[in-house]
Amino acid sequence: MTAAGQPRIVLRADASLEIGTGHVMRCLVLAEELRERGADCEFVCRELPGHRIDEIRRRGFDVHVLPPPASPMGWLGVPVELDVTETRAAFGDRPVDWLVVDHYGLDARWERPLRPAARKIMVIDDLADRPHECELLLDQNLGRAPGDYEALVPPHCQLLCGPAFALLRPGFARLRPLSLERRAEGGLERILVTMGGIDKADATGQVLEALGASRLPAEIAVTVVMGSRAPWLEQVRAKVAALPFRAEVVVDVDDMAERMGASDFAIGAAGSTSWERCCMGLPSALVVLADNQAPICRELAAAGAAFDLGAPDDIARTLPPIIADLVRDPAVLATMSATAAAICDGRGTARVADALLAGRGE
Repeated sequence: MTAAGQPRIVLRADASLEIGTGHVMRCLVLAEELRERGADCEFVCRELPGHRIDEIRRRGFDVHVLPPPASPMGWLGVPVELDVTETRAAFGDRPVDWLVVDHYGLDARWERPLRPAARKIMVIDDLADRPHECELLLDQNLGRAPGDYEALVPPHCQLLCGPAFALLRPGFARLRPLSLERRAEGGLERILVTMGGIDKADATGQVLEALGASRLPAEIAVTVVMGSRAPWLEQVRAKVAALPFRAEVVVDVDDMAERMGASDFAIGAAGSTSWERCCMGLPSALVVLADNQAPICRELAAAGAAFDLGAPDDIARTLPPIIADLVRDPAVLATMSATAAAICDGRGTARVADALLAGRGE
């Protein structure tokens, strides 16, 4: 504990043009919940192109910045041994009660040597493809079960699996009842397009081209949400300006729950924002922007909560017929909404914080 009796929690996560922003953003959600409960939270992040260090600081957290790699290698950017040394130095002399790591480039080879510096370790993972040395592991994906990790973690590790533990900001659970109420009868008037903070593949641009070819009714409006560091932002703005229907681009929004609640259909990346859409009962069409998103897309499509658009290059073929069907029969959205809402209730962050601070989940 810190001198004031607060648990010191250090979160190790990166964002970049290659990695995307999802790891940092969900760690921020957890850190904000833990801070509300009295924990002292800080971050360790490497300075990579497209990092979100400024956003972490804007939200009031200290960040220990690791230097940019001289010759970037893999997801981590540097050898694991170097990251261990630099992360350990970032801790300083104060004891760390919990080290939370959310990074596909890190596993037990990184966690084990940091054991002497951290009393406990929590891992956030999605892949179940490598060993971890930890007391607590979270995988919030639909279809994930504890058995997927039993051979990869120590016997004492507590496993939190499934969307019941999805790390969502409290605004989603708060606005969920109103969002679900307005969807009872279905209807298609407002479409939300959101491909994450980076969208390296310009899936947004391809969605807009497909929508432009879909002959949307005049009453339909489209809102595109992007990050200010998205490399295709200006091209997307130009495409929106040329569309034959009402459309807008908004950047770096902090009211996503409100926007999802006010939308009838979403077209988005099959990443962690999928659980936000489910919480709000927002039917969606999903694009796979990275290999780790394919299982999420597959599970949600199989459940009937979303349509599978495939990879960005598939959008021109897969999206127009879906839009045409929804325009003809928007009532199907009500059924999709109910299915999505049953998958995630938006209270996962509280459950994870309970497990971390008290050693158990609900």
